[in-house]
Amino acid sequence: MSTENVSAEQLRLFIERIERLEEDKKALADDIKDVYAEAKGTGFDTKTMRAIVRLRKMEKAARQEAEALLDTYKTALGLID
Repeated sequence: MSTENVSAEQLRLFIERIERLEEDKKALADDIKDVYAEAKGTGFDTKTMRAIVRLRKMEKAARQEAEALLDTYKTALGLID
């Protein structure tokens, strides 16, 4: 095989892997959407659930810092009694 053929084959394999992963990602996104719909159907607030998921992804120190900053802003705007 020539260098161009090897490079083209390698590129094709990378592209096909990416396409498969994109399909997997779409399937996972659809599954997540279904779980949120199910939760909503049982009475849970999905907007709040999404916020909790975002918070749980954060490191503890980053989460505490974000919550403290949010409280500071809420206090400044009179949203905390």
